[in-house]
Amino acid sequence: MHYELYYWTGVQGRGEFVRLALEDAGAGYDDVARIQGDDALVRYLDGVHEGALPFAPPFLKAGRLLIAQTANILQYLGPPLGLVPESESRRLYAHQLQLTLGDLVAEVHDSHHPIAGSLYYEDQRVEARRRAADLRETRLPKYLDYFEQVLERGGGHHALHEHSYVDLSLFQLMSGLEYAFPRAMQRLGHELPLLRALRQRVAQRPRIAAYLASPRRLPFNESGLFRHYPELDDPA
Repeated sequence: MHYELYYWTGVQGRGEFVRLALEDAGAGYDDVARIQGDDALVRYLDGVHEGALPFAPPFLKAGRLLIAQTANILQYLGPPLGLVPESESRRLYAHQLQLTLGDLVAEVHDSHHPIAGSLYYEDQRVEARRRAADLRETRLPKYLDYFEQVLERGGGHHALHEHSYVDLSLFQLMSGLEYAFPRAMQRLGHELPLLRALRQRVAQRPRIAAYLASPRRLPFNESGLFRHYPELDDPA
């Protein structure tokens, strides 16, 4: 199967969770907007294309299938890419973990856009500082402690006792948080030895290492999900 991934150009965004799975598995795929421009997405979002109607990117074309929502895409890709265990209970657990991870990603986004995504960060800077403080002090410790427990129950090295797309997504999560909140993550780091080790192991996987060193891996920036605004990080 040769896949088509649709996501906005210029940012990693939620599409990066799907890219990591495709890259790790060595799957053939086209990052369509990077080839044709963002207009390639619009015909699907405007309903011109017949069939399933996505609300927003990312979405994936696999043959005649059009699949949207990050966790839904990864649930579909897991079995053919060998990135999820075979048992139904393990696949459901993987989906559960990915959905929980997506909840945290949404909270990270809302830390810099707490009022509206349509407004510039500068228009909600005061509210963002309050929201980011709660994220750093309350929400991040709660979520990351949960995922640390998940890894412990998974044998210490993997979320599901074997490599899966959840491990790849945890790598992306930790990488994004290290970029956005370096001081806060340094403070929390001693409580997250398994997550930190997982991030290093995933980065060393041959295909992931090659991807990270390639121009296909866009750098984090202040237009994506994970943004570094020093005033939102721990006080110096």
